[in-house]
Amino acid sequence: MLKRFPKIAALFLIAAVMLALLFSPSVSEAFELELASRAALLMEFHSGEIVYAVNEHEHLYPASLTKIMTLLLALEAISEGDISLTDEVPVTERAASMGGSQLFLSAGDVVDMESLLVGIAVGSGNDAAVAVAEYIAGGEEAFVERMNKRAEELGMKNTNFTNSTGLHDDRHYSTAYDVALMGRELLTYPLFTRWSIIWMDENFLEGKIKSGKVYLSNTNRLVRYYSGCNGIKTGFTRESGHSIAASAVRNGNSFIAVVLNAPTSDIRYEEAKSLLNYGFANYYSITIKDNKENVARLPVEKGTVSEMDVVTAEGLSLLVKKGHELHYRTEIELPKKLHPPLSKGDVVGEIKVLEGDRVLKRAPLEVTQHAERASFFGLFSSYLDMWLRFGR
Repeated sequence: MLKRFPKIAALFLIAAVMLALLFSPSVSEAFELELASRAALLMEFHSGEIVYAVNEHEHLYPASLTKIMTLLLALEAISEGDISLTDEVPVTERAASMGGSQLFLSAGDVVDMESLLVGIAVGSGNDAAVAVAEYIAGGEEAFVERMNKRAEELGMKNTNFTNSTGLHDDRHYSTAYDVALMGRELLTYPLFTRWSIIWMDENFLEGKIKSGKVYLSNTNRLVRYYSGCNGIKTGFTRESGHSIAASAVRNGNSFIAVVLNAPTSDIRYEEAKSLLNYGFANYYSITIKDNKENVARLPVEKGTVSEMDVVTAEGLSLLVKKGHELHYRTEIELPKKLHPPLSKGDVVGEIKVLEGDRVLKRAPLEVTQHAERASFFGLFSSYLDMWLRFGR
């Protein structure tokens, strides 16, 4: 009996280990990063889902990560046709006086908008950021109001901007989560990612500025030394420490890593790389619907138009853990007819992604144009036209 006990005990031990392995969390679920930084976050770009976060809502100084919003507002203004890349932007005395990272612009210089935006995206030029802010809004103070308004629209609830550069101000703060939100929005502009991967330009602004030329080098070394990195921005002041918002794309999968208040430049890069590596190793995304993808064409009841397209208001994607088999379906909820008045972008329904009866994700559906209520004469003309066509 005594000789058999060790064998039985061994069998029980093996069974216990197997059960523990079967029901314990995987390595990815138990992931913990030993952070030297104050805050960190990993977001999947397509779905916007948070994979990992520490102190993600703590108010911290963003330094030059602020310029993500400066660039975003500039690209949105270009998209709306308010400004263009070829606009000649005058450099004021105030813009030229900015310290810290700069393009060595002089008062009286006139530089095209695209060059200034490249200088912000790659070299983090404070002078360029102020020149752009003043040109777009008539002054940096008015531009900052736009920054804070846009932050509110993006759901950045713990951010307050006081300048367009990130130069230190005790009232100027953000969070890892909020930085990821504005970084995700900026990445929707291919023009930005084209600029953000420029590594260096030894003759930048040659012949365009009084100081001759600028040796432009990228402040984000991950764009050269981390596979798939396509941005976004670094930041540093004595008060903020070293920070980075880094994005990368591999095999159609994309992640955004944010690290705030790291003690050294090397640590911010290593921690950002660890976050990105974890994302790529353990998750992938499935695109359900693209942004502004057409899902229906509906009749408009007694409107100035007879029918209208309905599209997704935003992209719809799912984040899936590797090894998990996902069985999903989509449901679209829309009225049979649309009723004016309607404005472009009005939400008229939603699309849902379900696994069984559980809703995994939902996204609003919107109309693509304006429609007013038709006048009596308009309705009469419409019915007459229909009658004539039917008669043929």
